[in-house]
Amino acid sequence: MKANGITKRATWLVAMMLTLTTMRAQSAQETERLRIETTQNLTDNILPFWMNKTVDPDGGFYGIVLNDGTPIRQADKGSVLNARILWTFSKAYRHYGLDAYRQIADRAADYYCNHFIDRKFGGVFWTVDCDGNMKDATKQTYACAFGIYGLAEHFRSTGCKRSLQTAISLYKTLESKVHDKAKLGYIESFGRDYTKSNMRGVDGQADAAKTMNTHIHVLEAYTTLYQVWKNKELEANLKELLHLLTTKLYAPERKHLNVFCDEDWNPIGEVDSYGHDIETAWLMCEAANALGDSQLKAQVEAQAIAMTETALKEGLDSNGAMRYEKEHGKFSPRMSWWPQCETIIGAVNAWQLTGNKKYFEAAQHTWDYVKAHFIDSKNGGWYKGLNTDGTPNREPKVSDWNCPYHNSRMAYELAERLNKGCQM
Repeated sequence: MKANGITKRATWLVAMMLTLTTMRAQSAQETERLRIETTQNLTDNILPFWMNKTVDPDGGFYGIVLNDGTPIRQADKGSVLNARILWTFSKAYRHYGLDAYRQIADRAADYYCNHFIDRKFGGVFWTVDCDGNMKDATKQTYACAFGIYGLAEHFRSTGCKRSLQTAISLYKTLESKVHDKAKLGYIESFGRDYTKSNMRGVDGQADAAKTMNTHIHVLEAYTTLYQVWKNKELEANLKELLHLLTTKLYAPERKHLNVFCDEDWNPIGEVDSYGHDIETAWLMCEAANALGDSQLKAQVEAQAIAMTETALKEGLDSNGAMRYEKEHGKFSPRMSWWPQCETIIGAVNAWQLTGNKKYFEAAQHTWDYVKAHFIDSKNGGWYKGLNTDGTPNREPKVSDWNCPYHNSRMAYELAERLNKGCQM
């Protein structure tokens, strides 16, 4: 009897080992599929579209390109769009080392430095006209942050000292003219000479002197700059930003970020922005990792998991699409490309922090939705938004707010996170 029992237990153990081996193999296949598919879409679709359809032979990049690839040659050129193109192709060159990517990155850096930098008052212009002349000189902190982000990445990938020095100069402008050292954080917008004005920030909310959106992009910009320039003051700025994102900008009872605040950090309205919440979750982890503070890292990761869990629970629909936002208890009808990208990165980040497979499955589900609805296999690139029936709307593929940054970054992040052989 004893021998028979031992035999049964051995048989059970062998069966369990085979089951675990099969499950691990399946898990590895799933992670590899997500990595390969997003990488192929990057190299075969996203990057070629932006290289072939957006380069303006008269300088820089077109400000608007329609869904069929037709450029609007007289459109203004936005600083945010150009900074994001700069970041995207600088990162592509660092990842793949192809001269074609460096040529686009260098073109973007040259145009940005020559046309968007305000040499009189510091910072960057919001827009220039199609010929590169100053058009809107409003100083939006959001735009300056993206300049730092793109230029720091360009230095990181190419070693271009002008890009680093320009990024540092923009950082010093933010710290001397925008940083609220008394009440902390960064004021949203100014006139060209940094005098305060009644103009609204990039999200258009009246009386919002400080916003979640601008602060998370200052965070990502400062994180990238800190990775190439280990400055003590910059380190302190990064810690302050993480402090604000865990206190003033975080509503722990809702597990959402406060989107709009006045100058004293009093919240304005109650908007839940799912894409921004889940984007912030992984960006905070990135910043804490760069700082190397284990206690801060643990605090940030706990909040990141809570925010990701909440965003997936409340914002993800049954098809795998991440809703845009909720205001006054009602969902926005908008269905936009970029929250899908941030959902995929944020869900993978939560899976890696917790080991809980449900987060990876959420990332897979959203990616499958993206493939079915947002990727244009005929004309290239991604659609910006969808109609309520899931068909593409008529918003241009290239505009101030439609760029190669969110979807390319998703592919870069997954390529780095889902290394071959990674198992769940």
